[in-house]
Amino acid sequence: MNEQKDLVRQHIRGSSLLLLGRLFALLMNFGVQVLVIRYLVKAEFGAFAYAIAAVSLCSSCVLLGLNRAVNRFVPIYLEKGDHARAVGTILLAVANCVGLGLALVVLVFGLQDFLGSHVIQSDGASDGTPLPLSLLLILIALSPLEALDNVFQGLLAVFASPRAIFFRRHILTPCLRLGSVLTVMAVSGSVHLLATLYLIAGLIGTTAYVLVLFRILRNRGLFSDFKKEPPRVSPREIYAFSLPMLTTEAFLVLKTSLAVLLLEFYKDSAAVAEFRAVVPVAGLTLVVLQSLKMLYTPTASRLYAREDVDGINTLYWQSASWVALMSFPVFVVCVLFHEPITVLLFGEQYAGAGLVLAVLAVGNYINAALGMNTYTLQVYARVRTVATNSVIAALLGLGLNLWLIPIHGALGAAWATSGAIVVHNLLNQAGLHFGTGVDVLRMQGLRVYGSILLVTLGLVVLHTSFELPLVALVILVVFAFLILLRINRKELNIANAFPEIAKVPGFRFLLAMERGR
Repeated sequence: MNEQKDLVRQHIRGSSLLLLGRLFALLMNFGVQVLVIRYLVKAEFGAFAYAIAAVSLCSSCVLLGLNRAVNRFVPIYLEKGDHARAVGTILLAVANCVGLGLALVVLVFGLQDFLGSHVIQSDGASDGTPLPLSLLLILIALSPLEALDNVFQGLLAVFASPRAIFFRRHILTPCLRLGSVLTVMAVSGSVHLLATLYLIAGLIGTTAYVLVLFRILRNRGLFSDFKKEPPRVSPREIYAFSLPMLTTEAFLVLKTSLAVLLLEFYKDSAAVAEFRAVVPVAGLTLVVLQSLKMLYTPTASRLYAREDVDGINTLYWQSASWVALMSFPVFVVCVLFHEPITVLLFGEQYAGAGLVLAVLAVGNYINAALGMNTYTLQVYARVRTVATNSVIAALLGLGLNLWLIPIHGALGAAWATSGAIVVHNLLNQAGLHFGTGVDVLRMQGLRVYGSILLVTLGLVVLHTSFELPLVALVILVVFAFLILLRINRKELNIANAFPEIAKVPGFRFLLAMERGR
């Protein structure tokens, strides 16, 4: 039992470091996003966003779900002392990303005439090539690099190295991108120069991952084991797990990339810009979830290898409570202040994107608050359930996008995206009930969700009934958040995860913690 608590505590504390890093990265990326949108004209930003979305979709195809396979199988092999299979799985994933990635780059260059005449609707540049296509031809080389990044990030999580993830993902990458944007602005460069610098930044980031992982694997002695016993791999076992997971990866990318691709097809780059500009803002509601998920799968996999069902239940619902409560302030701000935030960040030309932001924020928050159901199903190897749910949600999202985008443009894309996200999570939650030993809803979760719902309704009533100034509303949101922390302090189990908080008088009073607890 103590070992179980230590694993859960280590997961929460390590994830908290990643959360701090993600917050720093978000501030940096947010600044980059605002600079890019304000520097480029609306059509140029839409074309750039289209190319980035296409690259994300391609990298997901290259990955074939192997990042999730690495996250599950490598910690299980290490727990059992089977280092040969652990190394073999790593080598298989890397070789897959490099080989398929290079093949995809060649394919895109070979199909550029078809893409320019049948897929992309924007006007051509001076050389006759549509701007989104010319940017895609530069950025497509990021596909294998992003696929490798996902595999390497998973490996760092397996080896419990949140500090390495913190530096590479949350410090180095945002700084490189900020440097790229500032360089373009300093020399009054074009959007093509920005795409080229983004590609160089991706190459530097992947190289940094390789160096960090080489040092970790050497210190763990896996290279010496490699000399004693050659790596062994079971491709059939790995791909039998990873290929169905490709549907999940595809859904995660399609939920925004599909909307971007269809907006370009049915509308134009300006519509793409209006939708894509607010996606990162709405994505702030997923920050806590994305920080905790990095270490969640390896921790849950170790508990699964020990057949500790109660431990997985505890890990799942404590993580879900943290995500729901810590994401609450961002969710409320995005919903209540959607138009002022959009205008403040991106200017009056993006005023119409405010409702898009609110709709996306609601879908993302429901996704975050329901917890890491997808990753738990993967730990239990319920690949058929995961694949089926992802396919259903993806088809629903496709149908809704095809229906709503031609009529409502960016707002229709937001409704379609959020609808698919909510349905996907409800299906996964049902999968937990029928396919694992994890409770579909514990009293702990019921108390957390109930209190959040009541506080949210109260804020909405106050916002719609009284014309309160912005400062007063912000104070109310902060006060509501503190109330939620106080009410749900036992569900968060803060005293176990962060006992040092008891030494801070204000927090000790707020959370009713005892000194030295």
